Amino acid sequence: MLRIAKILKAYGKEGDVLTGGSSTFDLQEMSATEPVFIEFDGLPVPFFIEHCTPKGNSRAVWHLTGCHNLEDAEELVGRTVFIADEAGELPEEDFSGWTLFDRGRRVGVIDAMEPIPGNPCLRIGETLIPLHEDLVLDIDPDARTLDLAVPEGLLDVK
Repeated sequence: MLRIAKILKAYGKEGDVLTGGSSTFDLQEMSATEPVFIEFDGLPVPFFIEHCTPKGNSRAVWHLTGCHNLEDAEELVGRTVFIADEAGELPEEDFSGWTLFDRGRRVGVIDAMEPIPGNPCLRIGETLIPLHEDLVLDIDPDARTLDLAVPEGLLDVK
C-alpha cells in the first residue's frame, strides 16, 4: 500500500472530505474504478471516489462511497489514504542508507539488504527485519524512508 493523501477535514454536509496529498501524486487523477483504502482498527477498508473536485495543486474534495453525511465525513478526518501498489509488490530497490520507521517511530538507518531467497531482510546493526509487502505501511523515495509494521518483539532489546 502506498500513502497518497490525508483527509484534512469534512467539507459541507453531504459527506464530502477535503484531501491533501503529496506534490508527486495527482489526487484529481484518481480512477473511480480503483479503490482507495483508509485504515480502521489496523485494517485497510476500501472506498471508491464517486466524484472529485480540484482545490489547488495538491488538494481535492472527494465524495467517497458510504460517506453520506457530515458525521460520516468527520469520522474520516485525520486518516491517511492509501492505494494498492500498482505492481502489487515492493519495488526492487536496495534500501541501504534509508531510514526505517516502525509504525511511525524511528528505528534507525538500514545498513544493508540481506537477499535471503524467498525472504529478503533489512539489516540494522545485528537485527534482521523481514521485508515483506504485507508489512509495508509507507515508502517515500524522496525522503528515503521506509515505514513498516515490524513484527512485535523483533526490535526488543536483548
